[in-house]
Amino acid sequence: MAFKSKIKWVALFVLTLSLASLVAHLSMTKFSSMNLVQYSAKEALSHDFPNTGSPLKTRRNKRLWGAVRSLESLQPHANPRSSYPVPDENTNGFIYAKIFGGFEKIRSSICDLVTISRLLNATLVIPEIQQSTRSKGVSYKFKSFSYLYDEEQFIMLLKNDVNIVKSLPEYLKAARRRSEFPTFKPQNSASPNFYVKEVLPNLKKAKVVGLIVTDGGCLKSILPPSMSEFQRLRCRVAFHALQFRPEIQILGLRMVERLRASGQPFLAYHPGLVRDTLAYHGCAELFQDVHTELIQYRRAQLIKQGIINDELSVDSHSRRENGSCPLMPEEVGLLLRALGYPSKTIIYLAGSKTFGGQRLLIPLRALFGNLVDRTTLCSKTELSDLVGPEAPLPADIFRLPLPKSEQQLIDQWKKAGPRPRPLPPPPDRPIYQHEKEGWYAWILEKDKEPDPSPMEHRMQAHRLIWDALDYIVSVEADALFPGFNNDGSGWPDFSGLVIGQRLYERASSRTYRPDRKTIAALFNITRDDMYHPKRDWMLSVKEHLNRSLSEDGFFRQSLLSKPNSFLSHPLPECSCRIPSVETMKQIKGKDGRIVFGGEEECPKWMELARAEGARNDDMESAEDDNDTVEQLEPDAVDATSSLTSLIDHDEEWDPND
Repeated sequence: MAFKSKIKWVALFVLTLSLASLVAHLSMTKFSSMNLVQYSAKEALSHDFPNTGSPLKTRRNKRLWGAVRSLESLQPHANPRSSYPVPDENTNGFIYAKIFGGFEKIRSSICDLVTISRLLNATLVIPEIQQSTRSKGVSYKFKSFSYLYDEEQFIMLLKNDVNIVKSLPEYLKAARRRSEFPTFKPQNSASPNFYVKEVLPNLKKAKVVGLIVTDGGCLKSILPPSMSEFQRLRCRVAFHALQFRPEIQILGLRMVERLRASGQPFLAYHPGLVRDTLAYHGCAELFQDVHTELIQYRRAQLIKQGIINDELSVDSHSRRENGSCPLMPEEVGLLLRALGYPSKTIIYLAGSKTFGGQRLLIPLRALFGNLVDRTTLCSKTELSDLVGPEAPLPADIFRLPLPKSEQQLIDQWKKAGPRPRPLPPPPDRPIYQHEKEGWYAWILEKDKEPDPSPMEHRMQAHRLIWDALDYIVSVEADALFPGFNNDGSGWPDFSGLVIGQRLYERASSRTYRPDRKTIAALFNITRDDMYHPKRDWMLSVKEHLNRSLSEDGFFRQSLLSKPNSFLSHPLPECSCRIPSVETMKQIKGKDGRIVFGGEEECPKWMELARAEGARNDDMESAEDDNDTVEQLEPDAVDATSSLTSLIDHDEEWDPND
């Protein structure tokens, strides 16, 4: 009995200790959870760069971040060159427009609408952006245009070019609601003659004309040399008048400051993985699982609409070798390492939505730990303040189809046809909860994609703001690497617009323009040893990408991208050249137009300002020439990532080879 009583006392003691330990752990959890904070990119960067906030200027590696010398003489100059009268208040009538599409199509379409209004001597009504109208669930604080851009600045900066009003006069609004005015749906390749011969007579007669713009523009990109002033007008609209509303601009510049707070330069990367573009080019086989099915479904829709005149199933790998498919994030990471960018390089990931999700970015994050985006640079409060107060919407809940009744099953059996019948199919695979979540859940149960829900419409409007933030950061980045541009689809692309604005504002900024066909051929050579390439392969990559920074990249950009979007290559119309020691030869395309080297000389006042800035740059350059040390410390071994450590310790990856 005494032995049993001792066991009871020991058990009671152990139970007491367990309860005390449980209470202690719960208390620690309660108090420690109060100190949990959201991941902060600034703190993560300060771990790699201890001199965060240091006022001293960090010396940069010129091979990785230096300006392109051959392009330093190019300066932005979109002012009129000839007589350019101010528009008369007595115009031929009003033009109102509805713009469909995402960020890239909206920006390009607005520039075309202003140009057409000037061509027809019409008064432009502020265009309606359909993706951000009140019906899409956006905040009551904004109209469609003001959700993204600053209306007042837009009107004021274009007052010498086009008459712009916020809305139609009251006596015309009722007639517009009754659709009494003629409406046109022009293509993005419409010529000026179409508007002069077809639209202008209707405008003079009805005094109001409507335009529906769906393809990212309503005027052909390349205009005759006699219309160069209209090309410069496009540049004034895109690069000066189209300013984001102040809240977006402030947060975008704040993000740039946070990226540069460590004193290090940063590179912007836009994957360009968009479902519509991938479906257009037939790149479904580059993805896996449900994403392949989603691309093929969208491709079938485009074929049905007549946008694609091709087969549904194509060889995606041959399309990739032809340069029609994007560079995957893993490939971009390997290219950057081949160029010599260390693993601590700060990379900003642009793009409001990357098709394929975070899974595709895992290899890139393994190669470059400082891969950040807007969600890591901004707090949830900062992002929610941009969208404003919004009315609550019902949550998107995936609902299985209603089960069929016993009588319905009997009727279906009777109508199945003559016997003998084949064996019934096996029971359906159970659908798990994680498969029911997300916008793609419909593909498990339905053959037709459902219409977007109210919440999805709102998220599409939000993506306009996220793209605007990414646009600001990408334009200001020290280097830019596009994952998918010049795709040949005929639609403007995000990377192309960023490249065009960087080319206009700072032509010498480091902007890579890779030839995806050449890159695909290089990867085919070393496909089995991608993470341990040979030295000759790395030298070939460096040579190609460095040549893409200047003349070679200019030539390809002009041939492939400019016919679809003038804003992606606004040369030579919107730039001038300051005479320099190096005389650049003219490069002409197949159609005889000058691609590079045909810019006019800049005015004298620009030359004087440039000379003053050059003296300051020479002083800084003299200091940098004495420094041959890498701007970042040697890569440390990361024990948590064997992938990164393999590359960091491989002699073949020495950037100084």
